[in-house]
Amino acid sequence: MEVDFFVLGITFLCLHELDAMRCHEWRIFPGLSLLEDRLGMIIFQLAHIPLFYWVFQGLNQPDESFRLGWDIFFIVHFILHVLFLWHPKNEFKDWLSWGIISGAAFFGVLDLLL
Repeated sequence: MEVDFFVLGITFLCLHELDAMRCHEWRIFPGLSLLEDRLGMIIFQLAHIPLFYWVFQGLNQPDESFRLGWDIFFIVHFILHVLFLWHPKNEFKDWLSWGIISGAAFFGVLDLLL
């Protein structure tokens, strides 16, 4: 059985979004951080419906540009989290959060290279 690094990257991204709820990611997200906390959370959650629909639909397509775009996103996403480490409301501080964020980037790199 061949390991699909792209699917592992998507898996880590999904896990990251669960962790994002625990870490209140909307509080550091540009735009959402300006809203009342509950409204920011609701918009953050609802925005993931079309996002995940698009991701899961794309898994059924043999389109290499879809895959390439997400592999690049996994890496850019990691860089953005590094840049936002300074943010006072950033709660992505523990090994679990960084293992998940790094895991998605790692599998994105592997998928690009292999």
